[in-house]
Amino acid sequence: MIDYLKAHPWKVIESEFKPSNQRISESIFSIGNGKFGQRANFEEHYSGDHHQGSYIAGIYYPDKTKVGWWKNGYPEYFAKVLNSVNWIGLDVHLDQTQLDLNTWSVGSFERILNMKTGLLSRSFVAQAPSGNHKIEVNTERFCSMHNDNIAAVKYSIKLLSEHPVKIDLNSYLDADVENEDTNWEEKFWDHLDAKALGKQGLVHSRTKKTNFEVAVAMTNHIELDGKPLDALNAKSNAGKAESQFSTALNSGQTVTIFKYVALCSDMHFEKDSLKHAARTTSDEASALGYNELFQQHKMAWSTVWQNADIIIEGDEKAQQAIRFNIFHLNQTYTGKDDRLNIGPKGFTGEKYGGSTYWDTEAYCLPFYLNTHDSSTAKQLLVYRYNHLGKAIENAEKLGFNNGAALYPMVTMNGEECHNEWEITFEEIHRNSAIAYGIYNYVKHTGDKGYLADSGFDVLLGICRFWSQRATWSDNKHAFVILGVTGPNEYENNVNNNWYTNYMAKWCLTYTLKVIIYLKANHKKEFEQKVAKYNFEEEKESFRWIEVMEKMYLPKDEERGVFLQQDGFLDKELVPASDLPLEDRPINQKWSWDRILRSVYIKQADTLQGLYFLQNHFDLETIKRNFDFYEPFTVHESSLSPCIHVVLAAMLGYQEKAYEMYLRTARLDLDDYNNEAYQGLHITSMAGTWLSVVEGFGGWRIKKDLPHLDPMLPEKWEAFSFKIMFRGRLLSIRISNEGNQVELLSGEPMDIIVSGERVQLT
Repeated sequence: MIDYLKAHPWKVIESEFKPSNQRISESIFSIGNGKFGQRANFEEHYSGDHHQGSYIAGIYYPDKTKVGWWKNGYPEYFAKVLNSVNWIGLDVHLDQTQLDLNTWSVGSFERILNMKTGLLSRSFVAQAPSGNHKIEVNTERFCSMHNDNIAAVKYSIKLLSEHPVKIDLNSYLDADVENEDTNWEEKFWDHLDAKALGKQGLVHSRTKKTNFEVAVAMTNHIELDGKPLDALNAKSNAGKAESQFSTALNSGQTVTIFKYVALCSDMHFEKDSLKHAARTTSDEASALGYNELFQQHKMAWSTVWQNADIIIEGDEKAQQAIRFNIFHLNQTYTGKDDRLNIGPKGFTGEKYGGSTYWDTEAYCLPFYLNTHDSSTAKQLLVYRYNHLGKAIENAEKLGFNNGAALYPMVTMNGEECHNEWEITFEEIHRNSAIAYGIYNYVKHTGDKGYLADSGFDVLLGICRFWSQRATWSDNKHAFVILGVTGPNEYENNVNNNWYTNYMAKWCLTYTLKVIIYLKANHKKEFEQKVAKYNFEEEKESFRWIEVMEKMYLPKDEERGVFLQQDGFLDKELVPASDLPLEDRPINQKWSWDRILRSVYIKQADTLQGLYFLQNHFDLETIKRNFDFYEPFTVHESSLSPCIHVVLAAMLGYQEKAYEMYLRTARLDLDDYNNEAYQGLHITSMAGTWLSVVEGFGGWRIKKDLPHLDPMLPEKWEAFSFKIMFRGRLLSIRISNEGNQVELLSGEPMDIIVSGERVQLT
């Protein structure tokens, strides 16, 4: 864990410069706007250890898979989230001495991420190695949420030392970048053009293989104590464009550069107009000016926070943490483009690759459903529908037929591109999470028309997969699902993972109910689907019913718990509390062989199923399973603590719920798993929202009615949040004085609060 960031309700504050924390801070202070973003690198040159990262949503490179051996069906490539143009670059020289915080003496230092306004700022005092020059620097930058093609930088240098200096400023765009995680040590970009003229510059690049094109333009404006200066020189070479400024700086004087940047890709512009669009956009931003651009950006964030904010009273660290997670979710995904999804690292790093995991449907969808217009969440479902053809191809590669669909574990365009066999071939439970996402969307919005539009198409492909993947066991007189990896990735190639089997059974059951609904309410559309997918309803439904009714679900009758998999009780049942501290985290300290043989659980597995389908089980069943599995869980997946918060709160385990809440909410801020330097855990941040709203708030939809069954943590005086539900906006506040539920807009409705039915008007 780390402890160098100050608590503040709306800000993340770093008040001392330590090079050892630089990569962690670059992740934590990252900014973005749904279309592009970047790590919190310094604008000026920095020779110390860091990870320069700037990313554009949807643009990737199919890096050829690197394995020692090959298996049929193995993904041909691993999709890399591409490091793109470094657009913040600014070289600073004082009398030819380059500013570099790795070699200069740094006095006061402060870096602030203002989550309310989406502004990253930094200030410091530094002295040159010679001792001759001392300066004060103040920087600001933002990625506009109002116009998501624009970013802006404001960089001011004040001379504190006595003697005048010559200061040279070189503002640049650098497209000659590389990924840290390349499989074959190759660069992924071809440079098409680089031009600089006076205060302006442009770089134009194209990805290898995928042929995405990106044009980035800058327009610079520089002032000395408020008076404009002209560029002295401009130059360009392969992939780099520079505007150079030079002036004498006297003691007490301040030079400020404003850098207006436009990032345009062929995801949103025609290729032949890319450069023109970038130049025009950066010029328009410059004409509007920094202050006006920032006000527009600030107002856009204000609109986001209006419905997304969660207020926690009496616990500043908890308040900071929940807003930190909400902030990063909203700057990662805005729902404007159905080709985009929620990458596990967002714009904060390159690890994992791809843009889509099962995390989206399992964790992120509820956040967007409840805090945005339903169209935002619907885009995530449309994304999967658009990839149905590829999901069918993925299944065909593994030997399935008749339109069976296996959605990828990791993808950019619908193709599987994960390169670990135990995940690619075995972690098939991801299919069920996608089906659950459809169910959850319809349950929350009441939009059953989506089932007729495209939801059934996806459910059909998934059910065809499950009906083929389950095999009959004469020994067990039941259908079994063999050779899988469940959500607990510390068990590979196991048989009858309870979560996988139960969710497969549920998928078949739910889809049969959907068919009944469609035949009664959307007969014409259903008949069109039958013809389109050659759906033999009677024959296929008979198989589905047989599989779901005879699905094997391992259980320990003596303990009254569902078995995570057939061999779970063959393990040595030693609780995680007995692990020596020096062995944690085990994924960094133990061999993989030792982990696989151990009882330790990476994340909620059986408990994941109990969370998804709470209405299938009584409270005593949930309690027995929670009490059995939680002590073996090491929570070394970012997706684990939030599920335990919701279940612990449901069971009245307030202390455990709060412990797990801090772990999920401050996972990155406190770097619980020593991984923040690689980037943040964006998708698990939605689990923090789940922890508060579904956990402590007890928010559920049961039989078309909202329910609220809250628990107030002892350390909190009160907490409040808003919910968007079927065209209505609810405001909810939980405190020791009582629970307040207000209908802010929309038609009157009923809600169950702590078991009592209340009408809201």
